[in-house]
Amino acid sequence: MIRELFLGFIRVHILFHATEGPVYGTELMAELARHGYRIGPGTLYPILHALETAGYLRRTAQVVNGRVRSITGPPGGARLLERAQAQFVELAHEVLRPIGSWERAAPRAPEDAVTI
Repeated sequence: MIRELFLGFIRVHILFHATEGPVYGTELMAELARHGYRIGPGTLYPILHALETAGYLRRTAQVVNGRVRSITGPPGGARLLERAQAQFVELAHEVLRPIGSWERAAPRAPEDAVTI
């Protein structure tokens, strides 16, 4: 169950970065690791493909370090992200209120990372 919960967070994180500009798989894995998620290509790439199939991401052909691939977020991904952000704010106000703060957490140490 916890894996499914964190996969949802990861999807929103991916949409966030893809709406800001082109992203790449290895770059996303490093970014997610910075936030405490250990995610390998066998988990990440199926998520990217599913988001693309659903119309939330677009893959464009660019050669970067000998590889052809760039992922960006089309308007559908931006709209979904806006909805998710509103829900996250509402949820954060409710579930974090008992601990007294919902300030941005510091990046996690590698040994505290959640393996997905």
